[in-house]
Amino acid sequence: MEPYPPELSRQLELSLLLSRYPVLAMRIREDMRSELVRRGVVSPDDLEEQTAEAARVSLESLSDSVQWDFRVHRAQRALTDAAFSTHFPIETLHYKFKNLQDMKQPCNPDQVRLEKLLRRAAAREFQLKPGEKPGVELLQARQALLERIVSSQQDFLQLAREWFTTEDVFYILEHRIGTGRIGGKAAGMLLAYKILEHTAPGLFHTISVPRSFFIGADVFTAFLADNGINQITSTYSSSSYEQMRDGFPAIQESCVNGRFPEEIAEQLRVILHKAGDTPLIVRSSSLLEDSFSQSFAGKYTSIFCPNQGNEAENLRDLTLAVRRTYASVFNPDAIIYRRQMDLQDEEHMAILLQKVQGQRHHQRYFPSAAGVAYSYSPFSWNPRLEREQGFTRLVMGLGTRAVDRAGSDYARMVHLSHPQLRPEVTPGAIRRYAQRSIDVLDLASNQLATEQVKNVLHPDLPALRWLVSLDDGDTIRPPVALGLHFDTSKLVLTFERLLQQGAFSTLLKDILSELSRAYGMPVDIEYAVCLSSDVGGKPGIDFHLLQCRPLMRLKTEAGRSAPENLSPQETFLIATRMVPMGEIREIEYVVVVDPEAYQQAGSSHELHEAARLVGRLNQALACRRFILIGPGRWGSSDAVQGVPVTYGDIYNASALIEWTGIGGGFASEPSYGTHFFQDLIETQIYPLAVSQDEPEDFLNIDFFRNAKDRLPEFLPEAEHHPCIKLIHIPSERPGCILELVMDGKRAVGYFSPQS
Repeated sequence: MEPYPPELSRQLELSLLLSRYPVLAMRIREDMRSELVRRGVVSPDDLEEQTAEAARVSLESLSDSVQWDFRVHRAQRALTDAAFSTHFPIETLHYKFKNLQDMKQPCNPDQVRLEKLLRRAAAREFQLKPGEKPGVELLQARQALLERIVSSQQDFLQLAREWFTTEDVFYILEHRIGTGRIGGKAAGMLLAYKILEHTAPGLFHTISVPRSFFIGADVFTAFLADNGINQITSTYSSSSYEQMRDGFPAIQESCVNGRFPEEIAEQLRVILHKAGDTPLIVRSSSLLEDSFSQSFAGKYTSIFCPNQGNEAENLRDLTLAVRRTYASVFNPDAIIYRRQMDLQDEEHMAILLQKVQGQRHHQRYFPSAAGVAYSYSPFSWNPRLEREQGFTRLVMGLGTRAVDRAGSDYARMVHLSHPQLRPEVTPGAIRRYAQRSIDVLDLASNQLATEQVKNVLHPDLPALRWLVSLDDGDTIRPPVALGLHFDTSKLVLTFERLLQQGAFSTLLKDILSELSRAYGMPVDIEYAVCLSSDVGGKPGIDFHLLQCRPLMRLKTEAGRSAPENLSPQETFLIATRMVPMGEIREIEYVVVVDPEAYQQAGSSHELHEAARLVGRLNQALACRRFILIGPGRWGSSDAVQGVPVTYGDIYNASALIEWTGIGGGFASEPSYGTHFFQDLIETQIYPLAVSQDEPEDFLNIDFFRNAKDRLPEFLPEAEHHPCIKLIHIPSERPGCILELVMDGKRAVGYFSPQS
């Protein structure tokens, strides 16, 4: 047998030595690369180019389902080992190990256990034959590893151990700052990606996840302790909602003014160097987030960092974004949500740091489209629609407008069973419920910006014709062609051609189907899409999976239809648009925000005060069954468009009814699919919209007008508020109760004799 060449013998010895200490090996290889660069063996640019080339070669020899970033990670390790073993004696490596081992004395038991788990799992996986399923011991080893570095949620671990490998664990460790878990949002994204890699090889080549880095939850814990924030928050979480509202700004300020130790700052500098000038997003990934029993949708902060300054400015912006995300743990709405979900344990915040997915267009950076999608739709607007095939809210630009309720702007609502069957029918309605503003990263000003869509649409925008329709006054239709000169005011964002050609909606539907099948329950995802020039008459689609979480569903009671042939006197309301299924019995109180009085309020301050009053009623009626009725969009960020409540103002209600089409044309597109909508689902609050523009909808306005206001009985200091009335049903209709029945097509609220 031929002896190994000396350089190959050294490389084998080096690799075997490194494999004995998986965690230390990550630090050693970083040091090895620094040594190679310092000695002039290779330049940073050459190393990056060689790594990319090696990854491309390995990708060609494997299936298209191999993740590019993971390929780069493995190629970099192999090149580092080969170069170091060629140019340095093995004694150099032994010396580096001895120094690191001396530095880490006394021995950390947690690290020793992690090393053993990694070695055991890696050895078991090495013994697997192609196509062989992992045995019980390997699954247990994987689960133990994942519990230490990813999540302690048992439902997640039972599923994740089937899909993650030891190589995936190495990848997380090499991209993690700190030693704590990476949290629920990061865990959900990685798990969804691994599921699709194995279950959907036919579509996987079009799917990617952003290049990601993780800040462990231990960094958050240390940050609070090092900056004395624990002392401020010790009694905060047990305070009333109003006290927390008053105290939250001080906690935010303390977090913003806090400092990280230099070792954390240095690791963030390394990430910034790897990112170059690509924009980044700092995303919350708390240990409780995106679990199988609660999602925390929209409760914590995510912050964009355009990353266009110098090194010091970019580091300042990045650390500030992390600190603000840490502060969001103490947001009163998040704490109230944890109480409602019986989560009294202390929350810990990890961070998911990602490159923003998008394309540069002049001085703006944004994806062609983005959205949130649900594998099960709790509502429909046409009998032909199949709820089990899901729906999506689709916008152009950053996905913020898909998940938040912003002003008078609208996302495209797409039911995936019939993507072109939209809730709006007439050109006027399509025009009215179109997206008018787009969120982008302004690279010139180095900040998140909102632009008018008409100012962004341009002939050189990639795949423009797949996003817009032409409004000629009488019709709104997909354009046949767009020349170099056109009137952008005549273009409407409809995504019509993107949905017509089928590939996008089919891809999204298949992704949701595979994930919900693997999870064993419905899921919702957030995504971004970059479209490229036409390929064979269709746009090229790069689908970026940003988030995945199990989807809570409203409780439904099958078998009971909404009553028919009720007289106007017996009827409280009728809703016919996007109705869920379920019922609410024995409603005692109704809180009504009067549209006309609300619109006549003199200032934004008065409108926000009305929202706070609703919040106080929410507390006062905590032991009563009540529903809320108000104008426009509950939870809107623009108080003119609807009552600007947050979760903490409405969580005790049984239904939230949007009263629209009146008093100046309040918007009638409900909140379905937004983070606010997710709040309603998870706490079993039924959302409804009653529009006076719909001929079959009805609201008993005379009943509201004539009913006595009971507000002073609960909140004497409020007296008779001009915008808000509290109605006690048994007092207005003696011997009757109010019931609300929803059968998926119609919702009927009616007065029923008490039994």
